[in-house]
Parts: sequence; C-alpha cells; structure tokens
Amino acid sequence: MKKIVAINASPRTTWNTSLLVRKAAEGATSEGAQIEVFDLYKLEKFTGCISCFGCKLPQHQGVCVCKDGLTPVLDAIRTADGLIIGTPNYLGDVSAAFRSLYERLIFQSLTYKLEPRSYNNRRIPVLFIMTSNCSEEFYSQIGYDKMLENYKNSLSGMVGPTTVMVCGDTLQVDDYSKYDWTMFHPEVKKERHEKVFPKELEKAFLAGADIARME
Repeated sequence: MKKIVAINASPRTTWNTSLLVRKAAEGATSEGAQIEVFDLYKLEKFTGCISCFGCKLPQHQGVCVCKDGLTPVLDAIRTADGLIIGTPNYLGDVSAAFRSLYERLIFQSLTYKLEPRSYNNRRIPVLFIMTSNCSEEFYSQIGYDKMLENYKNSLSGMVGPTTVMVCGDTLQVDDYSKYDWTMFHPEVKKERHEKVFPKELEKAFLAGADIARME
C-alpha cells in the first residue's frame, strides 16, 4: 500500500486550502493509498532552515538535523510514496509555514556538488496546490506564474515530478459585511464559491488519485 503525505500549510483548517488538500487526499485514498495529514499551523514550534549545514556532514547527508515541530513531517515525507501540499497565496508568495518546510525539505537534499546534485535517491510525485483571492487569469500579469514556476522547479528537482494546481478568486470570509472591503462584490464571491469551488474540489480529488497511481 502506498503512503501519501498530505500537508495543509494554511492557518485555516476548514477553508479553501485545507479542503482542497483533504479532497486530494481522498482521491489518493480512492486508489488504495494510506494518508498521513499534517496541519502545519497546529504543529509544535518550528523554523525554516537555520543554516547549520548538518545535512551536509557525512553522517547526516540529506537529512535535516534540526529537531522541532517539522521533524515528524520531514521524516514522513522521507518514507512516503507521494506528497500533497497546499498553501494560500500570501502577499504574492506562499505562507510562512510552507516556506519554512520548503527550506528544510529542499536544502537537506542539496549537495553543493557538481555530481550528484541531490542526496535524495527516492523521488516521489508532488501535487502542489495554491489558493488565492486573486484570479488565476492575473497570475502572468503580476508575476505569480514565475513564482509558481520557481517552486515547481525546485520541488521537481529535489523531491520529484511536481504538478501545480491553482484555485483562484476564492471566498475569503463567510460574512463580508463585517469588513469595509470595497474591492470585492460579496454576492459574486459567494456565487462563485457555490458554483465553481465544488469543481475545484473535484479537480483536486482527481489530481490526488493521479498522485497515488504514479510509479
């Protein structure tokens, strides 16, 4: 039985990003995979890479030696057959929690050698999900597409072949009347959430199933 690690890198555990990650996990389960889910913002305290270079020492090559809340996540990924990870777009980038995990996940495999380039000999497929208030159609206009491409390339190079799924123009809150937000039309946001978001969930389900089927 394949083991898939699913990670929600949003502080909100019942909203868009989390729902998509969990739906993708359901898709993987439908293909017989065993799922281990992590909500990064519920973990014990952790940091990004602390540049100790312990992962470059002969006795620890390719393994982050920093022990904190991310240690069980990194350990789980190391023995997984696939990775599903989702993050909201915060200020044109990933969440702080995602970035911390990303630094630790990628840097531990980087050899700083011409050959081999990576210590990771166990490549696994990755589904990288990003949600955003911004509509996906604007990504190329404001540089979000390049940001996503950079993450995709790094994950593909150091973890395994990476598929990117973007879910834009998401509903941010249940009650927009609490806030003086003049940029949005709450009725339009809610209608899209009711009509379009279920389709995005189905896409996530199918993408998760694909991850579980990959060899």
